[in-house]
Amino acid sequence: MSSIRANTFYSHLCKEGHRVVGVFTVPDKDGKADPLGECILRHLDQGLCSGLSTIPPGAQLRAYRSVGAELNVLPFCTQFIPMDVIDSPKHVSLIRHFMIQLTNLLNKKAGFSVFWADDGLDTGPILLQRSCDVEPNDTVDALYNRFLFPEGIKAMVEAVQLIADGKAPRIPQPEEGATYEGIQKKENAEISWDQSAEVLHNWIRGHDKVPGAWTEINGQMVTFYGSSLLNGSVPPGEPLEIKGAKKPGLVTKNGLVLFGNDGKALMVRNLQLEDGKMIPASQYFSGGETSVLELTAEEVKVAETIKVIWAGILSNVPVIEDSTDFFKSGASSMDVVRLVEEIRQKCGGLQLQSEDVYMATKFEDFIQKVVRKLRGEDREAELVVDYVSKEVNKMTVKMPYQCFINGQFTDADDGKTYDTINPTDGSTICKVSYASLVDVDKAVAAAKDAFENGEWGRMNARERGRLMYRLADLLEENQEELATIEALDSGAVYTLALKTHIGMSVQTFRYFAGWCDKIQLHLVLALGTQKGKKGVCAIIIPWNYPLMMLAWKSAACLAAGNTLVLKPAQVTPLTALKFAELSAKAGFPKGVINILPGSGGTAGQRLSEHPDIRKLGFTGSTLIGKQIMKSCALSNLKKVSLELGGKSPLIIFNDCELDKAVRMGMGAVFFNKGENCIAAGRLFVEESIHDEFVTRVVEEIKKMKIGDPLDRSTDHGPQNHKAHLEKLLQYCETGVKEGATLVYGGRQVPRPGFFMEPTVFTDVEDHMYLAKEESFGPIMVISKFHNGDIDGVLQRANNTEYGLASGVFTRDINKAMYVSEKLDAGTVFINTYNKTDVAAPFGGVKQSGFGKDLGEEALNEYLKTKTVTLEY
Repeated sequence: MSSIRANTFYSHLCKEGHRVVGVFTVPDKDGKADPLGECILRHLDQGLCSGLSTIPPGAQLRAYRSVGAELNVLPFCTQFIPMDVIDSPKHVSLIRHFMIQLTNLLNKKAGFSVFWADDGLDTGPILLQRSCDVEPNDTVDALYNRFLFPEGIKAMVEAVQLIADGKAPRIPQPEEGATYEGIQKKENAEISWDQSAEVLHNWIRGHDKVPGAWTEINGQMVTFYGSSLLNGSVPPGEPLEIKGAKKPGLVTKNGLVLFGNDGKALMVRNLQLEDGKMIPASQYFSGGETSVLELTAEEVKVAETIKVIWAGILSNVPVIEDSTDFFKSGASSMDVVRLVEEIRQKCGGLQLQSEDVYMATKFEDFIQKVVRKLRGEDREAELVVDYVSKEVNKMTVKMPYQCFINGQFTDADDGKTYDTINPTDGSTICKVSYASLVDVDKAVAAAKDAFENGEWGRMNARERGRLMYRLADLLEENQEELATIEALDSGAVYTLALKTHIGMSVQTFRYFAGWCDKIQLHLVLALGTQKGKKGVCAIIIPWNYPLMMLAWKSAACLAAGNTLVLKPAQVTPLTALKFAELSAKAGFPKGVINILPGSGGTAGQRLSEHPDIRKLGFTGSTLIGKQIMKSCALSNLKKVSLELGGKSPLIIFNDCELDKAVRMGMGAVFFNKGENCIAAGRLFVEESIHDEFVTRVVEEIKKMKIGDPLDRSTDHGPQNHKAHLEKLLQYCETGVKEGATLVYGGRQVPRPGFFMEPTVFTDVEDHMYLAKEESFGPIMVISKFHNGDIDGVLQRANNTEYGLASGVFTRDINKAMYVSEKLDAGTVFINTYNKTDVAAPFGGVKQSGFGKDLGEEALNEYLKTKTVTLEY
C-alpha cells in the first residue's frame, strides 16, 4: 500500500479515538522507517499505538494474531494480503477501496466502493460507495487527486465507525463488474478506431495509466497517455499512419492528434513505445531526444535528496546509479504515488505528476525531468501559440490572436473572428478570435475547476507570490515587444507605453506578489476573522491602457488566490493575449488565467450574468457600469467594483508656480492623447492669470509633434479607434454651437489614421455640455473664476455627478489642504497631476464608481471576510 496514504488514514483514525493495536508495513533499506513507520514510532512514544511490525510478508500472520485485533483495515489496494488473515477465526473484516475504471463514461460518473473482503478480495459485499462527476478531460490521476484520495480517506474512517457502532451493511455485489481484473489486462485495451472522438478519448483516459490503451504503429505496440478532446482548429503537423485508423494521426507541436469517425479530434500528450520508453507524443519522429542539462549547485542538492528517496523505495537495489530503472528495479504504481509525495514533502513543495515518473524511468532521465520542471521548461514546451508576426520597431513582434482558455490558445467555438485595427494608419493588424457564449462558459468552467480542484487552489501563498514575481520578470524582459504591441494596437506613444503602460504593469505585479503571504488571520481573544478567497472572478477592462488596466485588477485578484476570466476591450486585445502567453511561461497552472477577446455585449454580458462568477471588476463608462451592476445583482448578487467615468476638476490659483501649472495642466489633459480616466476634464483658472495661462498653453501645443507613435520624438499619437475620433469631433462641434470659444484645434489631422489636434476651449459656462460631460480625448476645457473666490470655485468644481480625481495648484499650503479636503473625489493631486503609485488606493465616488484598485485596499475587493468564534 502507499505509506503516505495509509499515514493520512491512520492519523484520521487516531483523531476519531479508535485504538490501533498494530501496524504492519515492510521496512525500507537499512531498516529506515517509511513515512507511515515514522508516524507510528512517534505515536508509540506518546502511547497512542501498541505496536509497529516491519517484517517480511511471510511472517505477517503470526504477528497479526499476536495483537488481538478485532478489525483489519487496508486502505486502498494491495496484492499481498495473506489469505489466512481473511479466513482468521477472529472473523476479521477487510475494507478496501476500488476505483471504477473510466472505460464506460456514458453516465459521466466515477466512484469507489468500500467493501468486506472475501477470497476474491474485490468481490465481497459492499459496505458503502461514493461517486463524483467526471469532467470532459478527467483522467484516473485527476480523479484520484480531486476525489478518491480526500473522499476515500473520509469514507474509510466512516466505514470503521459504522463497524464499531454495529451499523455497517453488507450489500451483495452483482457478479457483473464485481472485479476489475479483466479490464486491467493489456490485451483487452487495444483501441478500436471506428468510433467517435469522444468514445476514443474515454477509452484512452479510462485505461490511463493501467493497463494503457494501445494500438499498432509501424509494426510495434504504442500505448497512449494523456488524452484530451481538441477544441477549435486542428494545428498543423506531420501525418502518422496508424493501423486500423481511417485517417492518419498528426504529430504536432503539442502532441498527437487523432480523429474519430465523426470528424472530431482528440490529442494525446505522451506515448510509450514497445521497449517501455515513454516520450512526448510531439517528439515521436525524433525519438524523444533532448539535450542534457548541466545542473547548478542547488539542483545537485535536489538530485541528492531524490536519490535518497529512490533508495528508500528501491530497498533491494544496493546503489542508485544513473542507469537505475525505477520499474525494472521492482517499483509498482503504488511506489509512483509515494515517490511523487515524498518529493513534494522534501523538495520544497515541488509538484510532480505520476506521468513524470512514467516518462523518465531511469534515474538520470528522471533528474533531468525534475530540473526542467524546476526551471519551468516543461510548461513552456507544452504551450502551443499560433502567432501573427510583424517586423516593426526594429524587432520581430509575435502576437497571439486566439482565445486563451484553460492554458491553451484556441479559436472561438464558432470560429468567428474580427479585425483589430492599427489607429496610426487604419490598417488591419490581424484577425482575432471573437469569443462566443460557449467560450465564456468554457473559460469560467476552467477557472472554477482550477480554483476548486487544481494545483492553484492547494498552492501555498508564498509559491503563489513566486509565480507572480516570475510573471513580473517576464513582463519586464519582454517590455519592448509589449510596448510595441501597445503602440500598434492602441496608438500609445512608444516611450509612454514603455514607461507607463508596461512599466507600471511590472510594478503592480511585483507589489501584489509581495502581498501574497501577508494576507493574515486576525485574532482577538476567541473571536477571529479570516480573509478568504472569493473564487472565480471576472475582469472587464477598457481600451485606453490595455495592459496596465489588466495588471491593476488581475494582480490583486491573483494575489488573493482567485482565478480569473478577463475580457479585454474589443479594440485592443493584443497585449492581453501576449500577457496570457507570458503567464503560461511563468508557470501559472492551467485555468487560473483565461483571456476572452470579443464584444462587451456578448462575452461581457455573459460574464456579468454567469452564476459561477463570484466577483466582477469593471473599468469603463458609467452607462455600461450601471448595466453590469444590474446584471450582477439579478443573477447571483456577485460582488462588483466599478471604476467609471470622470469629469475631474483642476483648480489653478493665481499664486501658483505658473510654468509648472502650464506644464502639468497640459499633461493633465493631453497625457496619453487625453484617453485617460483621471484626465482633467475641466480647468478652473483664476481670473488674473487666465489669459496668460491660455496663451502659454497654446504656445506649448504648437511645439508638440503629432505623428507615428513608434517615432521616439512623437508627443501625440492617434486616437484609439475611428468611432472615438468621430465622437470627439462631434464633442467639439457641440461646444462651438453652445457658445464656447475654440481657441485651438478641434479638427482631425489631415493624414492617414485617427489623429486629432490637441484642442483648447475657453469661456465654458457651467450649463454647457462641455462643462458637464467627459470628452476622453485631447480637449482642454477652461473656465475662469473670480480672484479669491475659493468657496465659489469649489462649489462649481463639485457640481458634477462624477468624482474620480481632482487637482489644485497653489503655493499656499493651507489653501491647498483646505481645497483638497473639500473636493469630492477619490484622488486629489496637489501641485502635480497623473502621479499614481501602486501602493496608493485608486477609485472614485458618486457616479465614478466604487471599490479600489491598487494598494492594500484592492486586495479586499477580491477577498471575503469570515468571522470565526471559538469557545474554549
